[in-house]
Amino acid sequence: MRAMGKSKTVGRAVLAALCGAALAGAVLAAPANARPDGRDHTPGTALSWQLKESGTDARFRGLAAVSRDTAWVAGSKGTVLRTSDGGRSWRDISPPGGGSLELRDVEAFDGRRAVVLAIGEGEASRILRTDDGGKTWTESFRNTDPRAFYDCVTFFDRRHGLAMSDPVDGKYRILSTADGGRSWNVLPSAGMPAAQEGEAGFAASGQCLVASGPRDVWLATGGAARARVLHSADRGLTWTATDAPIPAGDPARGVFGLAFRDRAHGIAVGGDYRAGQASPRAAAVTGNGGRTWTPAGQPPPAYRSGVTWFPHSRATALAVGPTGTDVTTDGGRSWRTVDTGSYDTVDCAPDRGCWAAGEKGRIARLER
Repeated sequence: MRAMGKSKTVGRAVLAALCGAALAGAVLAAPANARPDGRDHTPGTALSWQLKESGTDARFRGLAAVSRDTAWVAGSKGTVLRTSDGGRSWRDISPPGGGSLELRDVEAFDGRRAVVLAIGEGEASRILRTDDGGKTWTESFRNTDPRAFYDCVTFFDRRHGLAMSDPVDGKYRILSTADGGRSWNVLPSAGMPAAQEGEAGFAASGQCLVASGPRDVWLATGGAARARVLHSADRGLTWTATDAPIPAGDPARGVFGLAFRDRAHGIAVGGDYRAGQASPRAAAVTGNGGRTWTPAGQPPPAYRSGVTWFPHSRATALAVGPTGTDVTTDGGRSWRTVDTGSYDTVDCAPDRGCWAAGEKGRIARLER
């Protein structure tokens, strides 16, 4: 979205649900008391974000958690890093000659295969893929339409995926791949509802386009009179749009991140990304696949850009933003701020390895 960045740009909590009954009473600590060992920590804590030394000051808005050991991040200055040892070390696997690219999303299939998305107007929007852990990269898409601006990419499985652009000719443009991101085609726009005036997506966390299951996908919007979530049940061929009760009416407001634990239950987060601006309704939930959205009764206190469900949980999720991390243990109806460190995006792997990333090279793993 052009209004953000370069032209666009768990304190005690009930965290037993995060890691099982054995961790009942554990807490995620506030990073104001960061220790030399790198933990964002307060005395007596047992669960916390542990900062990992990334060796860079790049801002990471793209994150893919493969496991507790393996994760990928993508960010500014064309930076891509990968760890296979739980964050003890990071390998710089940035695409050669890509220093001018703003990488805002990464989708990893494992420790070797991944797709990254670069955002921007015209040819600045690109998709690259690696099959060898970043030793080599292949550019599989370069946007040639100066009206298009790609924001996010998502995959249903190892072969089928979509990428989305801000509206072109009054409708969101959708790219599709059926070969794991090796090639891409623009889908017909006949099944896409008209965009609102000024409406676009936010390339803030790699979560403005998310999939769940083999065919369902959701698209988050902002910047217009109403924040909306669009849903497709046929891999992007036809879409329905629903208003979301998240602050809107300004280019800096809307839905920034989505997470679905199945095709019915989802969480939306957002607000106003400008520092110091109020975001009184920064989260909403759905239990019917996005046909309707209900505002959180106790939302996060400020803008949040990233959200993820905790694996194998029906009620626990994490949300992050520049002013902190929040946890819900009731499916998104109420949230509690449990950390004040700055993160833009968050993701959890099936083995319960949760990672967060953000400004100034910040990368952290949830420890227990």
